[in-house]
Amino acid sequence: MSIKKILSIALLVFIPISIAAEYLHWGSLTVFITSALGIIPLAIWLSTATEEVAIVTGPSIGGLLNAVFGNATELIIAIVALRAGLIDIVKASITGTIISNLLLVMGFSMLLGGIRYKEQEFKPIIARVNGSTMTLAVIAILLPTMVIYTSNGVEPAAIQNLSLITAIVLIAVYALTLLFSLKTHSYLYEVSLLELESENPQNDESTAHKPNLWLWIGVLVASTIAVAFESEIFVGVVEETTKGLGLTPLFTGVILLPIVGGAAEYVTAVGVAMKNNMDLSVSVAMGSSLLVALLVAPVLVIIGIVIHQPMDLNFNPFEVVAVAIAVTIANLISLDGRSNWLEGVLLLATYIVLAAAFYFHPVT
Repeated sequence: MSIKKILSIALLVFIPISIAAEYLHWGSLTVFITSALGIIPLAIWLSTATEEVAIVTGPSIGGLLNAVFGNATELIIAIVALRAGLIDIVKASITGTIISNLLLVMGFSMLLGGIRYKEQEFKPIIARVNGSTMTLAVIAILLPTMVIYTSNGVEPAAIQNLSLITAIVLIAVYALTLLFSLKTHSYLYEVSLLELESENPQNDESTAHKPNLWLWIGVLVASTIAVAFESEIFVGVVEETTKGLGLTPLFTGVILLPIVGGAAEYVTAVGVAMKNNMDLSVSVAMGSSLLVALLVAPVLVIIGIVIHQPMDLNFNPFEVVAVAIAVTIANLISLDGRSNWLEGVLLLATYIVLAAAFYFHPVT
C-alpha cells in the first residue's frame, strides 16, 4: 500500500476528532491541529477522485478537471478565509503556495529521487513553458505593489480596478495555457503519463477496466463538501491560534496554509519522482504553481468583489521578492532538463531560509 493511500485512510480519524474538539471546546490549538490533519486526507481523496474521473472522461475533459480541481483544497480554504475577512492571510497563502511548490515540493522530489537514481531527466520544454508563464505571474503580482510604492498616493479603488483588470488577463492567459497543453501541444504533456505507465507494467491489467465513474463523482462531491466543512473549522481558529503561538498572519499564510492545503500534490510529486518520473513530478509542482498564480488568485479577486470582501493584488513587497526568488531559482535549476540530489538540497535550503525570513518578518 502506497504512502498516499495510507495517509488518505489513517488521517480520516482526525475529522470526527476535530468536530468534537470544535463543539466540546477543547481549545483553539487542539481544533487547529486536528482540523489541519483532517483536511489532508480529504485533499488526497479529492485529488484521487479527480484523477479517477479523468481516466474515464478522457485526456481533454480529464485535463480540464485536473486544471479546475487541482488546487481545489487551497481555493476552498482561501474562500472561507476571505469570507471571514482574513485578507492578509489569503494573500499570503497565494504566494506561499507558489513558493512551496517550486522550492519545497520540487526540492524534496529532486532530493529523494536523486538519492535513489543519482541523476534524473525530464523534458526541459515543459519546464521552460511553465517557467515563462510563471514569470508573467510574478510581473502581475509585482505591478500593483509597485504602483503603490512608487506613487505618493493611490486611491484604493484604483488598485482594486487594476487588480480586476490583471485578474481578467491572468484568467485569459490560463485559458490559453489549457488550450496549449490540452489541444495544440498536448503531445508534450502526454509523455510523462506514458512513461509512468511503462514503468508500472503490473498496472496494465487493472487499467483495462475503467473506474466506476459515478462512484468517483460521488467521492469528488463528498470530498469537496467535507473540505469546505473542515476549512470552516480550521479558519475559525487560525487567527486566535497563530496569535497565541506568536506567529504573524504573513508566516501563517505563506508557510502553514500551503502545507495543509497542498498535501495531495506534495505526496504525488515526490512519489512519482521516486519512481524515476521527474517529467510528471516537475509538471505537478510547476503546474500547481501556475494554477494558483493564473487562476486561483484572479478568481479570489473576483469572488472578493462579489461577497463584499474586496481583495486586490497588492502584496507585501517581501512576498513579491520571495516569489521572484523561487521562480528564478526553479527556472535556473530546471533549464537543463536534469536533476540530482544536490539541486534538491539547494531548493530546500532556499525554502528554509525564506521560511525563517518570514518567521522573523515584523508585523506591519
